[in-house]
Amino acid sequence: MKCPFCQHHNTQVIDTRLCEDNNSIRRRRRCVGCNRRFSTFEVAEMRMPLIIKRTGQRVLFDPAKLYTSLSRALHKRPVDTETIEEALSDIESRLYHLGVKEVSSQIIGDMILDTLAHLDEVAYVRFASVYKSFHDVSEFTQLIAALNKNEP
Repeated sequence: MKCPFCQHHNTQVIDTRLCEDNNSIRRRRRCVGCNRRFSTFEVAEMRMPLIIKRTGQRVLFDPAKLYTSLSRALHKRPVDTETIEEALSDIESRLYHLGVKEVSSQIIGDMILDTLAHLDEVAYVRFASVYKSFHDVSEFTQLIAALNKNEP
């Protein structure tokens, strides 16, 4: 770690503590060159995979888009905000734990469908009708029949 005061390359860790959020570490350091003290913070960097869209375009993961998809499907449904936040967090965690650099948008869509199937059937049908882009009513009826058999 370089000293922010004299740019010396050798510093000594004096104290290490967990921060209040338990997601980062605060280290108190002393520069060997100028003897001044400063703090550094360590935080785990979570890199979400790139999303490969249907067009083949690669885009950065955007949690706002995930939120929009879920909230549109759940609009005026009896699902509280806390449950929606937990669902979002669960999907993000599942994506992160895939351990890949790139993931198809179809996988994310399937994760959303799976989540909605457990949260609210109407929201599931709403999302599926757009996501699967049905061509006729028979496909829509098959989806509802599968939902009734509990096989989404």
